[in-house]
Amino acid sequence: MNQATPSQDLFVSTAWLADHLGDADLRVFDASWHMPATQRGGEAEYAQKHIAGAAFFDIDAIADHESGLPHMLPRPEVFAKAMARMGFGDGMRAVVYDSLGLFSAARLWWMLRYFGVERVAVLDGGLPKWLAEGRAVEAGATVVAERVFTPRPNPALVASAAQVLRALETKSAQVVDVRAAERFRGAVPEPRPGLRAGHMPGAVNLPWNALIEDGKMKDPAALPALLRGAGIDPDRPVIASCGSGVSASILSLALARCGRGAATVYDGSWSEWGAGDVYPVVQGEA
Repeated sequence: MNQATPSQDLFVSTAWLADHLGDADLRVFDASWHMPATQRGGEAEYAQKHIAGAAFFDIDAIADHESGLPHMLPRPEVFAKAMARMGFGDGMRAVVYDSLGLFSAARLWWMLRYFGVERVAVLDGGLPKWLAEGRAVEAGATVVAERVFTPRPNPALVASAAQVLRALETKSAQVVDVRAAERFRGAVPEPRPGLRAGHMPGAVNLPWNALIEDGKMKDPAALPALLRGAGIDPDRPVIASCGSGVSASILSLALARCGRGAATVYDGSWSEWGAGDVYPVVQGEA
């Protein structure tokens, strides 16, 4: 389930991006997204300030609106139309960032990988590092020429609830829940109303923020030990899960960074699993 990607191609520095902003084959995306409780809006903040020439990728808008779940993967034709409108075409390179350093940018990285884009990197340190260095920003919308984008979905990078259930039962893959430890244990209510508290029986917990330090992903040399310390074998297949598929993508990126390939993401995550009483839920430690 882990799809190999050269780890050295996963991140670019702010200096590299500043030198390449004018490249004809490069498109930069601001993929900022915030949990509803923060009262922040990625698009509104983008309109005030973003890296010069960047397009805003709206994770909530470019999604499957028929699933009943938040920001699920859109149909290929919907994604292709959005990419084309934002000036990203076949053969181009993408650099993605967000306003927190590293959070929702990982979701767009994973989406682009799912739809067949091989040349996609995350801006190391994101917008905070870019701003701290006094680099060029602009306000308002960015107007670009439309391109042609051909989606090539990779089903190995996304898992359904049925596939997760089978992995839990057969141990064919490790299911890793990256929600906060208290949510995993069921010690606090879920932030989305109507969801049961707890976790999938047999899942392992590794909170996503354990992978981040000062707004950047931890050094690749440190990641395998961190994973093993949480009971995860980085050499075995992983299905990443979270609240709604955003922070699970950080684990997918982390596994790719330590050379194990992008992990499969359970797109529905707890928004699907924790709803109703279809799937088993337990509380307490793993």
